[in-house]
Amino acid sequence: MLLIDSGHYRSTSDTLGIMDKGASDERLMLSYASGDAVAFEVLYLRHKAPVYRYMLKLCRNKTIAEELFQEVWMKLINARESYVASAKFTTWLYKLAHNQFIDHYRKQTVRIVEDHSTEIDDIAHDQQSTVNPEQQVQIEQSIDQLTKLLDALPNDQREVFLLREEAGMSITEIAETTGINYEAAKSRLRYAIVKLRSGLNEE
Repeated sequence: MLLIDSGHYRSTSDTLGIMDKGASDERLMLSYASGDAVAFEVLYLRHKAPVYRYMLKLCRNKTIAEELFQEVWMKLINARESYVASAKFTTWLYKLAHNQFIDHYRKQTVRIVEDHSTEIDDIAHDQQSTVNPEQQVQIEQSIDQLTKLLDALPNDQREVFLLREEAGMSITEIAETTGINYEAAKSRLRYAIVKLRSGLNEE
């Protein structure tokens, strides 16, 4: 991934240095809107990995995911002066990402070509750091199966699941990000989890 060039301003604040880990996302974005480019760097470093994974797992194509990832951050840069901290920054950021994906998808005359090189390695979070060869094979098989099951989900169910897992959003935040009501978001997430668990249990 290429680092977005945010150098529209020089940093005007000594209070929001790169080591200011305690600053909230909202405070950083407001500071960036006021001219502090260093605040953008902190936001980018904080959120680039989950946003990229979100795009990659939605698109299932690395080239498209890279392009959309860059465009999301360019949208953020262009919208910096109109940003209002009326909601959580992550809700606002992932709404940009959601809209970027939808805009791209609508422009396509054919379905996005699936890139099965996408890997889901988060399933191993609860595994011990040291595993024997047999356990490692089982983990790899589970990851492969989960990848296939996630690919098979309808786009709307896959997205709410990724917003929950990658962005750590609540159902209320998912609903706001995707433009649906609370019950619809809750239902899509429930169906996604049921299908994934059912598929893994069958395997």
